[in-house]
Amino acid sequence: MTHEWRKAPVGIDAEHWVTRPDCRSVLAVAHTITSCHRLLDVVEYVEDDPRVQVVFTVGPDVFSHGVVRYLESLGALVLPWQHAVRERFDLGLAASYGGLHEVHAPLVVMAHGAGHGKPVSNRGPGTAVQRTATAYGLDSQRLTRDGRVLAAAVALSHDDELDVLDRQCPEALDAAVVVGDPCFDRIVVSLPDRPRYRRALGVDEHQELVVVSSTWGRNGLFGHWPDLLSTVMDQLPAHRFRVGALLHPAVWHAHGHRQIRAWLRDCREAGLLLLEPTEDWRALVVAADYLIGDHGSVTTYAAAIGRRVLIQPGLAGIVTGGSPQALVTSTAGRLDPGRRLLPQLEAAAAMDPTAVVARLTSRPGQAATILRRTLYRLLDLTEPSRHRRVEPVDVPRLPGRERSHA
Repeated sequence: MTHEWRKAPVGIDAEHWVTRPDCRSVLAVAHTITSCHRLLDVVEYVEDDPRVQVVFTVGPDVFSHGVVRYLESLGALVLPWQHAVRERFDLGLAASYGGLHEVHAPLVVMAHGAGHGKPVSNRGPGTAVQRTATAYGLDSQRLTRDGRVLAAAVALSHDDELDVLDRQCPEALDAAVVVGDPCFDRIVVSLPDRPRYRRALGVDEHQELVVVSSTWGRNGLFGHWPDLLSTVMDQLPAHRFRVGALLHPAVWHAHGHRQIRAWLRDCREAGLLLLEPTEDWRALVVAADYLIGDHGSVTTYAAAIGRRVLIQPGLAGIVTGGSPQALVTSTAGRLDPGRRLLPQLEAAAAMDPTAVVARLTSRPGQAATILRRTLYRLLDLTEPSRHRRVEPVDVPRLPGRERSHA
């Protein structure tokens, strides 16, 4: 999508057009819908400050389709990428890495999932993908350019990631800040609203909610087992169970929204709760009783709040050792495609959430405080004494249902 360059609120002539001058400028670089969700949580720490002006741009990424439209639907001011990289900003935020060497700002980079559990993949000409032991996002290829560390602050969720960074990109250690996991903290704050989410989703008090979650790619549940949702809908009695689906936004964007809905038409007509990729998936996880998943972050977050998890078999080597995903994929109950599903669900046991949380974050409940402090330090502004509390996630909208705040 092509946009004209804006004369305000940034640029050499912006002072002639803005109503509130002398604001610190913050650029949020949203590469994908997934990274955008993480950025929106973090941007809230500064955007209500009258001394701060936040603008967004969409960085280069194969899955960037639809991000501009989504941001504009939220009322965000979006600069074209070629405009954004020709301006200077007082702070930049990113939860992915494409094009960051072009941004002129002190950068804060963070993961857009549960820690850094994805290994770097290499593909030679005509060869299959080879996964390495290198954790994606904590490697020199992502964090440096021409011998220069790109970020002023590398936000980590866990103390153990300092050791990973020391091995993979020691030059970035001075920029590392262990902040915890803002996504997990928001999920925890949302737990008391579980009855409200279930009512809004149409889950009756006597029903159990089974959520099927898939990350993108051939090794994700939706790619590896394309008939799973149909199997779940067919085998679980409708009077006892509701079924929801969470597909990674990259699944939607690689195949097209119309195609995904067409592939799942029979399931939707049978009552499948299918969330659009722009909706907040966390409410569905909080509302769930069971989660059937893969190595994606959603499975890890579900295990961390005590949901009973069944996991796709055959995931060895797909995640990095020591990550929260490695713990969940090696410990959770295995889904057996050759057996009836109902007995497997009834036998499923929750993992120890304490163990998952301990692997997921070293600063539970503190991400907002530490990240806010970091942002204000880099903005060279005094942090406001009054902090905005972390809010529960919104009730998701489903086709035919209005958003509820009851």
